[in-house]
Amino acid sequence: MSAEHVSPQSAHHDPVDDADLDPRSPVPERPGPLGMVGNAVRGALIGMAELVPGVSGGTVALVTGVYPRLLDTGAHIVDGIRSAALGPDRKKRTAAAFRHVDWWLLLPMAVGMFAMVFTMAGVMKGFVEGQPEISRGLFLGMVAASIAVPLGMARATPGGRNWVLVLFFLGGVAFAFGLSGLPSGTIDDPSYLLVFVAAAVAICALVLPGVSGSYLLLAMGLYAPTMGAVDERNLAYLGVFAAGALVGISLFVKVLDRLLEDFRKPTLVAMAGLMLGSLRALWPWQTEEADILAPGSDWPVVLAAVVGGVVIVVVVLALERAFQNKAATTDPSPRETALEDR
Repeated sequence: MSAEHVSPQSAHHDPVDDADLDPRSPVPERPGPLGMVGNAVRGALIGMAELVPGVSGGTVALVTGVYPRLLDTGAHIVDGIRSAALGPDRKKRTAAAFRHVDWWLLLPMAVGMFAMVFTMAGVMKGFVEGQPEISRGLFLGMVAASIAVPLGMARATPGGRNWVLVLFFLGGVAFAFGLSGLPSGTIDDPSYLLVFVAAAVAICALVLPGVSGSYLLLAMGLYAPTMGAVDERNLAYLGVFAAGALVGISLFVKVLDRLLEDFRKPTLVAMAGLMLGSLRALWPWQTEEADILAPGSDWPVVLAAVVGGVVIVVVVLALERAFQNKAATTDPSPRETALEDR
C-alpha cells in the first residue's frame, strides 16, 4: 500500500486496486524473531478470548494493536478469493491480492490461536463453569478497561457530529445488552446444519469487538458441544464448524472493512458501545437464565478479580505501546505507516 493512496480520513483502499498490480508496490515485511513470537502470543490471547463467553477476540485484537492489520489482511484474502472466481484478469488480480496479505502476521497468530484453543479448551471450560463469579469478574475488568481503546481511536479521527456519535454509542450498548441477556441452554446432539449456521454467525465476533462468539454459541446452545468437540478432537463436527466459520468471516469482513473506511468514527464509537453493553454478560452474579443477581458474599474475591482484569489490560497496552515506540525508531515502510495511521 503506497502512502500516496492514503487519505487523511482512511488508510484503506480497495484490496486489489491498480496500484497493487504493480510488482514494485510495497508488501508486508518479515518481522524479526521477537516480532514473530509477539504475533504468536497475540494469537494465543485472541484464541483464549474466543473460548470465554462474553469476551470478544476482536477486543483483544484492538488491545494488542493488530486490529487494523488483521482486518486489512482479511479483506485482501476475501478479495483474492473473489478475484479467482469472478471479474477480469483473474490470475493477475488474485496473485496481487494474496501478495499483499500480511502472512507474517497471520500465520504466527493462527499458530498461537489454534495452539491455545486446542490445549486450553478443557481448562477454560472448567474455569468458566467451576468458578463462574471469579471468571466473569476477571473478564469484566478486562473488557471494561478495553473500552478505552476504540474510544481513543475515535478521538484521534476527525469529523463526526456529537449527537450522531452518541446515538451510535447508545445503539451499540442497547444491542449488546439485549444480546447478552438472551437465555442459554445446551443442545445435546445438534445437527450439522445448525453447527454450520451457528459457526457462520459466531465467527463474526472474531472481528467485531464487543460481541463474543462464545456467548453467541452459548445463547444458541452450542457452547458445550463445541468445546467438547474441540477437547475430544471430533473432526467431523470441527470440519463443519470450520466451513461455516469460513463462509461467515468471508461475508462479514468486507462489510466491516468498508464501514471502517467510509464511516470510521461512528463505527469505532459503536464498537465501544457494543463493548460496554456486553458487560451485562460478564456480571459476576447471575442465574443460568442470565437474570442479574445482587452481589454475593464472595464480592471481595470477585472485586479483586475485576481489578486483576483491569491491570492485565493496562499492562498489555503499556507493552504494546512500548513495542510500537521501539518500532517507530526504525524507518517504517509506506504500508506500515499507512496502517498505523488508520
